[in-house]
Amino acid sequence: MAGLDLLPALIDLGAVLLLALGIKGLSKVSTARSANGLAALAMGLAVLGLLIQQPLSPQAWLWVAIGTGLGGVLGLITAQRVPMTAMPETVALFNGCGGMASLLVALGVALFSPGEGSSGLVEQISIVISVFVGAITFSGSIVAMGKLQGWIDTPSWTQSSLRHAVNIALAVACLVGAIALPGDMAGAPLWLLVVASSLLGIGVTLPIGGADMPVVISLLNSYSGVAAAAAGFVVGSQLLIVAGAMVGAAGLILTQVMCTAMNRSLVSVLFGGALGGAAPVGGGGDEAGYTRITSCSAEECALALEAAERVVFVPGYGLAVAQAQHALRELSKLLENHGVEVTYAIHPVAGRMPGHMNVLLAEADVPYEQLLEMDTVNPEFPRTDVVIVLGANDVVNPDAKSDSTSPLYGMPVLEVDQARQVFVVKRSLGAGYAGIKNALFELPQTAMVFGDAKAVLNGLLTELRSMGVGKKVAV
Repeated sequence: MAGLDLLPALIDLGAVLLLALGIKGLSKVSTARSANGLAALAMGLAVLGLLIQQPLSPQAWLWVAIGTGLGGVLGLITAQRVPMTAMPETVALFNGCGGMASLLVALGVALFSPGEGSSGLVEQISIVISVFVGAITFSGSIVAMGKLQGWIDTPSWTQSSLRHAVNIALAVACLVGAIALPGDMAGAPLWLLVVASSLLGIGVTLPIGGADMPVVISLLNSYSGVAAAAAGFVVGSQLLIVAGAMVGAAGLILTQVMCTAMNRSLVSVLFGGALGGAAPVGGGGDEAGYTRITSCSAEECALALEAAERVVFVPGYGLAVAQAQHALRELSKLLENHGVEVTYAIHPVAGRMPGHMNVLLAEADVPYEQLLEMDTVNPEFPRTDVVIVLGANDVVNPDAKSDSTSPLYGMPVLEVDQARQVFVVKRSLGAGYAGIKNALFELPQTAMVFGDAKAVLNGLLTELRSMGVGKKVAV
């Protein structure tokens, strides 16, 4: 019997060790996949350890098995079918699922826990936090997913002061429910907190535009960790507390990194209106206003690449949309065989979520050592012969450094304008998330290569091969 009593503790200990190994392995691309598996196994063991401690009936075990099976099948299908372009939406959905799970755990304890009203102060506070943060995370994540997917537009009233009044009223309702909840765990205060928190999540997320989506995703990720940690206190799971706290802290750190990279404060993102908030998610905007645009063909770009000694690729969301990462990797290999030094410049908010470009390029087996962060690559641009910008826009706009009237002013950007020659691959002259002109397009050393990123890269490959590039390795 003593051994059986120790079994849940041993399982939790094993789960903690696996989780630590998993988190450590996520720091390297080569071990990230196996590390993710270790972390998933740790969570599975944590669930098993918790279930062993519960006196469940056969019917309850059946529901657990059904839920586990359905969740596993849906997760497997999602992992196999979701393209990289939809990964931000998927992450937002997963954040929402985490928030909903914490919310349901807290509701289950509040509604069905034996000895209603006798729970301790820590458990009562944990239930309040788990319900409040879990509901906000779920509804906010669903709205974020809908906006990224293009299903939800930003209503005009959310860009006025009316939204602040609505959100303040909802926050007051949440406060009333939270204060009254400990005295009536299964009554009206609980449902007031659930409804008000859910509406507050919608009210806060709905006005935020595409430019600030990386910040929103990382913040919602932090929220899901906080909700999970609170749920850990509710069910008495030390592993859930530790894991939730780590996710919450990591999400907050990443959120701050994103805000710094965009020259934005978290308060301005959540309450001040999004940068270019009226613009549709995914960019767009007016193409008018350019007067000194130079365009060129893939053949002219290939000639510049053939003569270059150092080339830097700047991937953006356009690369992800075109699913051109494999064509880009093939082109870089061809140039490397020609003796060209190839690297990739990664802006912290490139794409639509933190790390989007890193994962996209890792999928194409791009060596991690070639992925250079902004602070590392910016000093290298003056000695770079050719820069190829693939679908990036605001993160390479030099107005962020020189034009104090620009909405981007002060935002750290990739200083590609310092390179000897810049080719920008875009479908059109449409604006980025910020909805403004890009001064880079009119610089004398910049040429536009219009077209789908994958088609352009394949065209460059054809032209370079016809020139004999890559057939001999430079000594």
